Order: sequence, then structure tokens, then C-alpha cells
Amino acid sequence: MKKTIAILSAGVLSLSLLAGCGGGDAASSDGKVKIEFFHHKREGMETIDKLIAKFEKENPNIDVEQASPPEPSTVLRTRVSKSDIPDIIGVGGDMTYKDLSEAGVFADISDDKSLEKVQPAYVQMLKDVSGLDEVYAIPFATNAVGVIYNKAIFTELGLEIPKTWDEFIEVSEKIKAAGKTPFFHTYKDAWTTLPSFNALVANTQGDDFYSELNKGNILAGERYKEAAEKMVQLTDYGHKNQQGVGYNDGNTAFANGEAAMYLQGVWAIPEIKKANPDIELGVFPFPATNNADEVKVISGVDLILGLAASSKHPEEAKKFIDFLLEEENAKQYIQEQNSFSALNGITQDDPSVADLKASFEKGALTDFPDHYIPTGVAPEKTLQTLVLEKDVDAFLEKLQKDWEKVQDRK
Repeated sequence: MKKTIAILSAGVLSLSLLAGCGGGDAASSDGKVKIEFFHHKREGMETIDKLIAKFEKENPNIDVEQASPPEPSTVLRTRVSKSDIPDIIGVGGDMTYKDLSEAGVFADISDDKSLEKVQPAYVQMLKDVSGLDEVYAIPFATNAVGVIYNKAIFTELGLEIPKTWDEFIEVSEKIKAAGKTPFFHTYKDAWTTLPSFNALVANTQGDDFYSELNKGNILAGERYKEAAEKMVQLTDYGHKNQQGVGYNDGNTAFANGEAAMYLQGVWAIPEIKKANPDIELGVFPFPATNNADEVKVISGVDLILGLAASSKHPEEAKKFIDFLLEEENAKQYIQEQNSFSALNGITQDDPSVADLKASFEKGALTDFPDHYIPTGVAPEKTLQTLVLEKDVDAFLEKLQKDWEKVQDRK
């Protein structure tokens, strides 16, 4: 039985710095302790429902409800500002995590033995993005951005996986010449500009970008130029009406063979397979530059498990977190969601992501650049304008100015 709370809309309010009494002070009518797990992985709700059912069978005195609304960050910030804080919060290792950590929303778990289960690199990512020495959540699942491709189309056209940017464009030209669509873009949903943006920026912004950012130097206006130009170039190989199609329709279209490639993260794979269980697909590293040996796969903390400092039932909430960290349950999550685990020794063996394995094994990974862009800048909206109007200079100028405005307010 699904225990999903439907939260359909919420106004935009600023994040309060006072994390007051939270939700989680509830009890079911049958006397069970009720806790809430709020997360941003809407595509994972079915899997989480299964895990909740298993947990509740083992713990009949605890009732877990999951909430995963549209615009989760906005909804969560609104709830925090009203001191209506869920017991367990699952967001990405991004600015939302940083803001909530600074606001005192999470309990400090720096000394929690559960962190020993986590690969140190992902714990460090949380420290890097927050700028704090303390750890306020357990990295649970990670993901990767690559190029999802239709193996049948590649075989039909005799195409090999491109390793460099020039080869990527060459493959796109061949697909286009064969009368097929190279990429299916879903720019109606602004956030779908981010996978390509992240892969391109991470590989072209320069190794000192973040160290300069920590010194207060915002370099987006100059360092993002190559990525922006390549984003615009990719629109030349998309279908008509790229701004008129959203993510859900894009998953279905790609599943039905309407394009050879799809610029998305591995989180889209379960949705694609729902639309067409028989599709043969794979994911290769996004060849963002012409230096194949230095191309890095974008992989960051996709889902944290954060215990609210204000929870009225911390023991029960921690029990559910510990349950999710058990090997069998962590494996179930990554297998059903085609994601990767942040936990030691738990590997993703699905053949659809086999082409990414070498990058993970040699550590050719880097975090999502947009995780370091401050709340209030909204790069996805500016990117949505970029791919429509194709004005690189205007994009760079706006992003730089927006970033500086937010920085000046701190």
C-alpha cells in the first residue's frame, strides 16, 4: 500500500534560519509512531514504497510516510520556514543540502558509525559543497550523467561509441544524414538542460574554478563559454519543437526509437524501460572535449539521508535510515533505479551502464557543477533561454550577474 503524501503546490518563501519544532510529532490513530521521509526522487517512489512496506513489516509499531512533491526544494524551503520539518530529508548533495545544514535543520552526524559504510569521496563531496567540516547527512545513492544511446540504431548505422567531442559531432552528422534524429531534447522542462550543462562545464571550466570560487572569484562569465557554445551546437542535432516537449514525453519518445541518443542521467533509464521494456540501450561517458584521456564522468551524491534535528521521533527515524543502509535494501534501491551506491562494496552491475564502469574504476569522476551554484541563480532557466535564443554572450552575462548579486547579498 502506498504511503505517499501528495503535495501539489507551494509558494516560494525564503529559508528560515530557525529550524523550529518539526513535523514528526504525529501518531497514527492505531497508536503507531508516524515518521515522514521527504525526498526529491519522484521516480523512485515505487521502490521506496516497497522498502517502506518491508520496514513496516519488520517494525509494526512504526508508520513511515513518504513525500516527494513536484518542485521539492521549493516545497521543503517553504516547510522549513514554517517550522514544519520532516523527520528524514532526502535531497542531493547540493545547495539545498548546504542551506539546510547552515540553518541547523539536520542533526550533526559527524561521529555516526554509519558513515564508515560510505565511500570517503562522497562524504568529502558533502563537506566541499557545504564548506563545513561537519557532516549532516549520510550519502546513500549516487548517479551519473552520460549519453544514453539506442544500441539497435548504432548497430544499424555501423556507429562506434565516440570518445572525443569531434567524434561525437561526427556520429551526430551520420545519424542526421541517415534521416534519423541524433538527440531528443526536452527543454520544456528547464531542468533537463542541466545534464548536458554539467558534463560540459565540469570538463571545460578549468581545474582551479572551485578554488577561485572559494576565494570569492566568480568566473562563470568567462569559464563557461566553451560549454555554452557546445550546448548551442547540440541543438542543431535535435528534433523540431525542442522547447515544446518535457521529460516524461522525452523518455517515451526515446524508448520508442525516435532518437539515437538522449542527454540524461542514469535516473532516466527505469522510466525509459517502463515505456519499452525491450529497448536495448547503453550509456557512454559524455565526450565533452577532444582529450579522451581526461574526460570525466559526472557523478555526485544524488540522495542523502538526513535526520532532522527537530524530529520528535529520532530513534524511529534513525532506525529507518539504518534499515535503508542495510546491504540488501541498498542493493534493491540501486538496482531498481539504475543508480549507483555511495556505500562501500555495493556495485551497479546492470549491463546498460557497463560503458561507465571503466570511469568509475579509474576514478575519472567529478561532482555536478550546478551543486556549487548558489540558490537564487537558477541556471536552468537561463540555459532554457540559451538553447532557445542561442545567444551565448547574453547567457554568460546574465549568469555572471545573477551569481554576483547572490554573492553580494551574503
